[in-house]
Amino acid sequence: MRSTMIEVEPGTSLHVAVCGHGPDVLVLTGGPGCVQYLEDEEIAPPGYRCWYVEPRGVGRSGGGAHTMEQALADLEAVREHLGVGSWTVLGHSWGCDLAVRYALERPSSVAGVVGVAGHGPHRDRTWSAAYEAGRPAEPAVEVAWSREVHASLSASFDEWIHQPGLWRGLADCPVPMRFVAAGQDIRPSWPLQQLAALVPGGSFTTVADVPHDFWSTNPGVWVETVTDALRSTTAAARPADRIGG
Repeated sequence: MRSTMIEVEPGTSLHVAVCGHGPDVLVLTGGPGCVQYLEDEEIAPPGYRCWYVEPRGVGRSGGGAHTMEQALADLEAVREHLGVGSWTVLGHSWGCDLAVRYALERPSSVAGVVGVAGHGPHRDRTWSAAYEAGRPAEPAVEVAWSREVHASLSASFDEWIHQPGLWRGLADCPVPMRFVAAGQDIRPSWPLQQLAALVPGGSFTTVADVPHDFWSTNPGVWVETVTDALRSTTAAARPADRIGG
């Protein structure tokens, strides 16, 4: 794993790590506002060059509370700095939701999306009730996070999901997307199934007998799952979007 600091705007630099060789993959973690907990060569999908950007205002990155729009601008600044034409975006939890918006608003930059254990663009009471009921039994995985960044991104997420053109845009999005649910996740998977049915290049699958954070609890299953999903998504991507590293 190699790391560097990349200036995304005057006075603000983000920590970016990279490992592996092959087609470019941007790896997004959850939260919102969590540190880059997937930055671990042991759970990186083999055969890909994986980029790990720590979000603005979190961990080793500069800046502070920000919106989803700023988060996407940061990712674009990093991509352009690295000279990557487009990349497949692998997002876990909140990272899945950010990946979907990234593909929707900047399809020329995103060759494909693999979203694992995401929330989906909604605020549904039945979903939240199921989540809250399951929290006491969810395996505890300790991850550092920023309360301020979490609050600002959550508010920005609410604004995004209320945009009148959101569902029309998703239905027209040309970027292939594969959604993966964890079979023992306390988060209901129906929003991911809806997304898979809506986007033109969508697909959905469930990994049995693993919890939300199976990157930590079942690392071998995580590597196998995301590698297979990336292969299928890369195969579905337009040939001009595939990048070698």
